[in-house]
Order: sequence, then structure tokens, then C-alpha cells
Amino acid sequence: MMAEDSESAASQQSLELDDQDTCGIDGDNEEENEHMQGSPGGELGAKRKKKKQKRKKEKPSSGSGAKSDSASDSQEIKNPGLPIQKLQDIQRAMELLSCQGPAKSIDEATKHKYQFWDTQPVPKLNEVVTSHGPIEADKENIRQEPYSLPQGFMWDTLDLSNADVLKELYTLLNENYVEDDDNMFRFDYSPNFLKWALRPPGWLPQWHCGVRVSSNKKLVGFISAIPADIRVYDMTKKMVEINFLCVHKKLRSKRVAPVLIREITRRVNLEGIFQAVYTAGVVLPKPVSTCRYDEPYSMLEHGGTASPHFITLFFFVLFCFFSPIRYWHRSLNPRKLVEVKFSHLSRNMTLQRTMKLYRLPDSTKTRGLRLMERRDLHQVTELLQKYLRRFHLAPSMGEEEVAHWFLPQENIIDTYVVETAGGVLTDFTSFYTLPSTVMHHPLHRSLKAAYSFYCVHTVTPLLDLMNDALILAKMKGFDVFNALDLMENKVFLEKLKFGIGDGNLQYYLYNWKCPPMDPDKVGLVLQ
Repeated sequence: MMAEDSESAASQQSLELDDQDTCGIDGDNEEENEHMQGSPGGELGAKRKKKKQKRKKEKPSSGSGAKSDSASDSQEIKNPGLPIQKLQDIQRAMELLSCQGPAKSIDEATKHKYQFWDTQPVPKLNEVVTSHGPIEADKENIRQEPYSLPQGFMWDTLDLSNADVLKELYTLLNENYVEDDDNMFRFDYSPNFLKWALRPPGWLPQWHCGVRVSSNKKLVGFISAIPADIRVYDMTKKMVEINFLCVHKKLRSKRVAPVLIREITRRVNLEGIFQAVYTAGVVLPKPVSTCRYDEPYSMLEHGGTASPHFITLFFFVLFCFFSPIRYWHRSLNPRKLVEVKFSHLSRNMTLQRTMKLYRLPDSTKTRGLRLMERRDLHQVTELLQKYLRRFHLAPSMGEEEVAHWFLPQENIIDTYVVETAGGVLTDFTSFYTLPSTVMHHPLHRSLKAAYSFYCVHTVTPLLDLMNDALILAKMKGFDVFNALDLMENKVFLEKLKFGIGDGNLQYYLYNWKCPPMDPDKVGLVLQ
């Protein structure tokens, strides 16, 4: 979350919205802002930005005698004869032309100029952090009034218990959130998944923050926060997870996203919370962890899909870096993945050989493996709490949270427990569902992906437990199974024929610093 009342020199220089209550975001943030509003992370998103910048750069040279140098542009902006809207359009174009592309790695980030982030309470990228605690003290005086939106727009707190409102949010995300650069695949968060992700225990309606067009009430923007108790090393803090920042494609130039970010920060601060956790696909000052993920829908040898997390809020203050964590992908339906051009056959591999390579048994191996039931809550909670003590970054969940996040819901979350003959639970595994719409294909309309959630083992070998998870996912009709190489997951990834992705996923905390940690000490998975 950005500091609510600190207006940086960089943001003061940028074009503000309709009045002084609305903050602009300068240079580096303008680029990342559009990037996080729905453009896929990594190389695909970068290519899209480069194409846009190239087109913008070509336009000034098309006219005779047109000048492209900054001095000329500056003089043109100061021309009092131009309408104010034209001046604003030119200013925005100059900002886009002058900003750098988002950094994908620490090496790139060290060469990147962060005019905005350098004014924020965050460690520098090259800073060595050895202490624990908040970077900035909690605030006592929090702004009471909402930030001003551009003329013609209005705030709305979304009531997700209203089916019509939920459908509006689903439509906004489905049409404007994340798709690949070739417009072939698009994340498809179902309405029921959104309710699950946005209404955990302790959720607040004011943290479902929407923007509508004043005239017709069309929903054109959204950002959310949910509460979470997060342990960082030996300290547990009440935080929020920020997610689903989305602005309608046609309104990206209206600079609604920066105001959404400020507004959700204000609303969270009003509840006495000043720390946040989230993930992103670009590097800013300064990630606590970097995970590897497959570029959205790139056609890799092993196939794969983008993590939903890389599109999680980019703009909240970050800290400490450690070695990369990566997304890995296990093909369950090779024929379909090839047919929709989600993956391709590697050299010297036929479709039949590929299908044989990824073939799974027809039934699970572990005795006593069954679907989780409500009566299992106490034992599952104890297993999870004990297991998560191994890690330096992990959630702290009670039975209420475990019930919400783990009790099976069709097409949302699947959890399977291992029970002994005496009724004792020794292990469990879980995965959640995030399909993608397949665009412009004559046969296939959807790609069903499973994401590994938490897998706790005390008796059953982890390799056997995860192999059974793959079998169960295959039996339920999933096309691909994805997992991060955090916690103990490296034990099974290569052995179970997961293929590595080609992008990084950064983990971030807001307003909290700590020493770096290795990926196998990260015990947090965000939806």
C-alpha cells in the first residue's frame, strides 16, 4: 500500500486528475500501472508495450517538419491556444514515451529508474536487510474522504451477495483482466470462485471497491483487499491481500488505476491495518521472493499457464529479494493442449509418444485417501498449523479460515485427506480451479487448470501424495496441473514430469522488512 498522505515529487510532476484530491503516478508507475491492469507479465507484456510505444513514436515523424525532441514537445504543451483536453492527451503521450518498460529481473531492476518508488518507505534494491519490523510507523490521522475520480465516474462498494452485481464483476474481469498477447486465452474467474476468493472470514464490504460510469452506472474498475494473519519469521501481523485490480480497457488513459490504489489503501488504513502481502510479475523495489511462472499461455514444450498471482496488485510497497521461485506445469491432457496451441510437440516427439509420456494410472495409490469433510476440520487445522511452522513466510489459520479455504467446492477447491483405520488424519493435499477461455477455436471453449494449494504429509511420502493429486485432477477433467517450487515441492516436480515455466513471480510485503529467505522457506500460496 502506498503512503496515504505522502505526495512524491515525481507524482507531483505528473498530470493529476480532476482536482488536488487525485494523485498522478509518474514515469515508472505509468508503465507498470498499465501492465498490471490486464497485460500479461514478462516478455509477452513487454512486447505489447514495445509495439504501442513504437506506434506512438512513429506518429510525430509522419508530418513534415515534425520534431520529436523533448524541448519541442515541452513548448507545444505550454501552448495556451490548445484545449485543456488536448494538453492532457499530449502530456500522457510524453509520459508513456519517456518511461521505461517494467523490469523482469533484479539485474534489469538495478538499471531501472524508480522515480516514484524512491520516495516511498522501501529498502533500495541493493540494500542488505538484517532487521525485522515495519518500515514506517502506523498512522493515527487517516484521510476520511474518498479520493476524487475523473469527471464522469463514481465510487461504488460492490455487494457481492447480489447476483447481478457479482455478474457485473465477473464480466469486467472476464473481458478486461488477463489474456495472452495473441488474444488466444483469457482467465475465466467464475462468479462462485470470486465469492470464495473475496469473502473469507473477516472480509469487509468496503474493501470491494468499484468504479462506475456516473451516467449509466456501468462497472469499469475494481480493486479488492481481504484480511489475513501472516507470520514473517517469528512475528505475526494482521495484513491484507490485495487482488483483482482491473480497469476497463477503454479507460486505461483515464488514470483510474492509481486512484483505485490510493482509495483501497485509505480504506485499509481506516481499519488499522498498514501491512499487505501480494505477488507480481515485474520487479520493483523490493521483492521478498521471486517465483518462476510460465509466461501466459506461451507455447512451451511442457505446456503451462500463467499464475493468477502475477496480476495481483503491483503498486504496494515491497522488500527483500531471494533466489527465484518458479511455476511448474504438468500436462494432463496433452492432445488438447497441442490442439489449442497452448503447448507444442518438442523435437522428435509425436503426439502418441507425448500422450504415453504423460499417462497416469486410472486409480490412486494411497490407502485411506478421500475427499475432505466438515468433520475433518479440527485435524486438518492441526496438521496445517504444525506443518507451516517449518517456514519463514506463512499464513496463520484457525478452523474458521481452514473451513473457508479448504472445504471442497465443485470447480473451486478440492481437498483430499488420508485417514487411518483408526480415524486419524495423517496427510492432506489440495488444489484450486482456475480455467481459461479458449478464444477463436472451433472445438474447444475452455482450458481447465488446477493449481497446487497446500500439501501436508506426515506418513504418506510427498511424491505419492502428489501423484495421487495428479490422478484425481485428471479424473476430474483438468487439462494441466500447476505448482510453485516453494515449500517442499522440489521433491516431486521433476520426478512427476512437471515442466518448468519461463517467467518469475515476485512475492511482496508492504511496509515490513526482514532478512532474505530461500524459496523452500516460503509457505504461502495466494489464490
